[in-house]
Amino acid sequence: MIRFITGRLLQGILVLWVLFTLTFFLVKALPYGPFQSEKAMPDHVKAKIIAYYGLDQPVSVQYKRTLKNVLSGDLGLSTRLEGRPVDEVLHQAFPVSLQIGTLAMVLALLIGIPAGVISAARKNSSIDFMLMTGAMIGLCLPSFIIGPVLAETLGRKLLWFPVMGWAAGEYQFLILPVVTLSLGTAAYLARLTRAGMLDTLSQDFVRTARAKGVSGVVILIKHCMRGGLVPAAAFIGPAYAGIISGSVVIETVFQIPGIGRHFIKAIEAADSPMITGIVLLYGSFIVLGNLASDLLNLWLNPRMRNAAS
Repeated sequence: MIRFITGRLLQGILVLWVLFTLTFFLVKALPYGPFQSEKAMPDHVKAKIIAYYGLDQPVSVQYKRTLKNVLSGDLGLSTRLEGRPVDEVLHQAFPVSLQIGTLAMVLALLIGIPAGVISAARKNSSIDFMLMTGAMIGLCLPSFIIGPVLAETLGRKLLWFPVMGWAAGEYQFLILPVVTLSLGTAAYLARLTRAGMLDTLSQDFVRTARAKGVSGVVILIKHCMRGGLVPAAAFIGPAYAGIISGSVVIETVFQIPGIGRHFIKAIEAADSPMITGIVLLYGSFIVLGNLASDLLNLWLNPRMRNAAS
């Protein structure tokens, strides 16, 4: 087990290094610089600022210096926010994105897994058809379409929830963005759970249990649930990281002060330290999410646990 976890962590470090490298050079390849919008700035002032951030040095030197700083835990200073440390900005904004993403993941689990189990238990019935039709709709509609539709119907017309803004501790500001983020993930979970449960329900031990007179509910919950949730378990970790990173669009739609607005504005301003910091943060969550899914699969699937040991 320790060998398995160590291998996954080493793979994650390699992934983060590749992600850092690609992000760094892609930002440098942008056709505009971080201070291009400052048209009123005198040339000698702009030259001093560029020298202050080390942007006048060769790209290879900038890469080595930035990599060294990141490894030491220093993400640098934002070029857009007048030299504010990137880690300070992330420390203030990320808890909002984390709160929305966590609540959305919990709601997706509460919707998707029961829907998949019920659909598998009622295979080819009208309930199965309705649940899977709803899941297919959820898969086809992206969050940037669902969000404005919910805001228009539930917010502007019915006046049930606020359409935009944020207030700490006020739950009504969470409902629309959380529901918007959770629907797509719930749809994936429903289909994966249904597929896993149907595969488990077709096994020989299920037929044996039915022949012995074991009730369908006991078979479903006690005998099939653990094996049937393996496909969904493999998806939960990356889905959680994806929900948090996907909140970038939702935060922009609902005007939430999370990392999303900083990411969008950083791209517009070619703010390399901010872009790099946010990408590495999201990348770390995806790596940890994959590791969590692997560990959950090892717990659910004895064959995988024996192969990893």
